[in-house]
Amino acid sequence: MMRYLQVILSGVLFGAGIALSGMANPAKVQNFLDIFGQWDPSLALVMGAALAVAGIGYRWVWAREKPAFAESFSLPTRSDIDARLVGGAVIFGVGWGLSGLCPAPALVALLAGNGLFVVFALSMLVGMIVYRQFFER
Repeated sequence: MMRYLQVILSGVLFGAGIALSGMANPAKVQNFLDIFGQWDPSLALVMGAALAVAGIGYRWVWAREKPAFAESFSLPTRSDIDARLVGGAVIFGVGWGLSGLCPAPALVALLAGNGLFVVFALSMLVGMIVYRQFFER
């Protein structure tokens, strides 16, 4: 029960941070990425603050013998960079630049009730299903 409560609380806190920072606003994100146009550097402060919080969090977590709600840490073992990773990063970056949304802000933006965010979230869901069908076998 505590594990689910922690997951819900973490998700609500993360979503609130995204909403308050403006990352769920596609125009703000696109202005941040448009360094030769109407550049809005305010999201750089958000990212810097997120790095600082994550750095402190990582130091605190790694000082422990095991996670609070699991028997051991579960970390990725691969460290190589292959074509699939690069291709996925390119697709993600192009999609982020064109739409101004990435997955977490898109889910937060759903709360605004805008139909475009619903289309984005459904497209993202279809993309995940297609990926599983063709690439995770």
